[in-house]
Amino acid sequence: MQDSRKLKERIIAAGRVAVEQLIKVAQEDILKPGEDDDLAADRLKNAAATKKLAIFDALEILNRIDSEEEELELESTSTQTETKVGFAERRSR
Repeated sequence: MQDSRKLKERIIAAGRVAVEQLIKVAQEDILKPGEDDDLAADRLKNAAATKKLAIFDALEILNRIDSEEEELELESTSTQTETKVGFAERRSR
């Protein structure tokens, strides 16, 4: 059980790094100053789609991180309460 918890904690940490990287993508300029406007429409469309995807992915990852952290918290509190109960009481459930 402990190994699974450690892996989940590492996954959560990696998810937070991924969210930071997605934020960087969303903050990038769509068009750099001095670029040709011939490709502007295509670049705007692709950049807008990329930014939208990055934002929604970041929000989805954050929601999942929050739910996983809550689950880990519940697991740790339920483990602590079970240890206060005797052997016979645990087996009677």
